[in-house]
Amino acid sequence: MEIVVDAHIIWNVILTLILAPIGFLVRNIVAEQQRLSILINRTREEVAKDYVTRDQIEKDFQRMIDTIERIDEKIDRLQSKTYFQE
Repeated sequence: MEIVVDAHIIWNVILTLILAPIGFLVRNIVAEQQRLSILINRTREEVAKDYVTRDQIEKDFQRMIDTIERIDEKIDRLQSKTYFQE
């Protein structure tokens, strides 16, 4: 039994040895791209949960201002009491 090595067989072997690793690399790169895309989307969703809305900030700021004004009124009352007692 004689093995005949013909030009077509050599060409097919060369193409297989070149295209198989390239196909494997492309498949891995595409899979990694999909994985990163999913991770980025999850990160965007999680980051959005941590943000404070403008309404929340305004409410908190208004509470702080109200508290400061009450403290200011108390200080004014204390000052007027002690000022007139002297």
